[in-house]
Amino acid sequence: MAVAQVKTDATEARIAALTLPAGGWSDAARQDALARVRQMGLPGSRDEYWKYTKPQSLVSAEPLPAALFDGEEEDMFGARDRLKIVFVDGVFDAEASDDLSLEGVSIARLADVADIHWAKDIYGVLETNGQDPVERPLAALNTAFASDGVLIHVTGKPSKPINLIYSHASETSDVMLHHVIKVDADAEVTILENGPAAARFNKVMEVDIADTGALHHVRTQGRDHERRAATHTFARLGKESTFKSFTLTANGVMTRNECVIELTGDDAVAHVAGACMGDGDFHHDDTVFITHDAVNCESRQVFKKVLRNGATGVFQGKILVKPDAQKTDGYQISQSLLLDDDSQFLAKPELEIYADDVACSHGSTSGAIDEDGLFYLRARGVPRGIAEDLLTIAFIAEAVQEIEDEDLQEEINGRVAGWLARRRG
Repeated sequence: MAVAQVKTDATEARIAALTLPAGGWSDAARQDALARVRQMGLPGSRDEYWKYTKPQSLVSAEPLPAALFDGEEEDMFGARDRLKIVFVDGVFDAEASDDLSLEGVSIARLADVADIHWAKDIYGVLETNGQDPVERPLAALNTAFASDGVLIHVTGKPSKPINLIYSHASETSDVMLHHVIKVDADAEVTILENGPAAARFNKVMEVDIADTGALHHVRTQGRDHERRAATHTFARLGKESTFKSFTLTANGVMTRNECVIELTGDDAVAHVAGACMGDGDFHHDDTVFITHDAVNCESRQVFKKVLRNGATGVFQGKILVKPDAQKTDGYQISQSLLLDDDSQFLAKPELEIYADDVACSHGSTSGAIDEDGLFYLRARGVPRGIAEDLLTIAFIAEAVQEIEDEDLQEEINGRVAGWLARRRG
């Protein structure tokens, strides 16, 4: 059977297993996304942007099971004053969530909004823009079929962050969530994300930031050892706006985090960072595409991966500088710390520049733990295991420091230290 027919059959089988939400203000966007999915086909291993990551578990008609946790699940940001929004198996849980009223922001459920809504101008729009020049069919599938999510309109500066918490009560949960966030001029918000999510998780977040607006995003993906997840963030930045995102990933069989950013207003700033810690049957893929389409904009991509016992890390990062995007400052670094000879790191850094007044750089390295640093600590009486942990935390520090809130930095470092200690034990 021809490869194209196999891809078509797999796509139709996946679509047939889903239910398309009908009617309402998002119907046109959903129908358009469904047509695009059928035209593109779901990703296969022959696709250029999937050659390092096998997508089969993300596109099969039925998800592979993921065991549930015994006892209470860890609440990563539990010590912080925040507004909690909880989803269980992809459905909003009102009882577990806080009241959605908060000064400087309005919040609605995607599933509750039936009439024309401000999100109509964004839902599926940024995702569609992000399909060029690289097709992202899993994101289009989400736009078509996601049945829940939140629509967040930030009009001021809320006094506390908004925490999206994902949980699963079914071993075969197959979840699609779609969030839309609109940040007005001079407004600013922090979005936190955490939780085991689902056996298979497909999430899209579309973020539209107006001139001088700012969004800070911190996400943790951990504990759920059997998770298979594909997340997509699409962001559009106006003049003098700011977007900063950091993701910590620990565990998970398959994780693909995509981030697509358009800097459309002069003097905008976009930072995307991540750290992952993988052990054994672990595959983690960060794929980032940043387009500079305005003057004097800054972007940073900082990714660190700690891998052992045969774990695999992937980084695909691109900076595209369009002809009128003079005075662009683009920085990209991806590094891996390989704690044994069985793990591997696959990197594909790219620069495509059509302006002549730019400062862009990229680099990618892999290596073992610093033997000189290890010797220094051991000579001062630090046990080998603890010394290795300290050097590992120092290795990922550049990525963690991309988080603007120092308290959040400390919480993330604590999470890293806890993971390392459990592995050492």
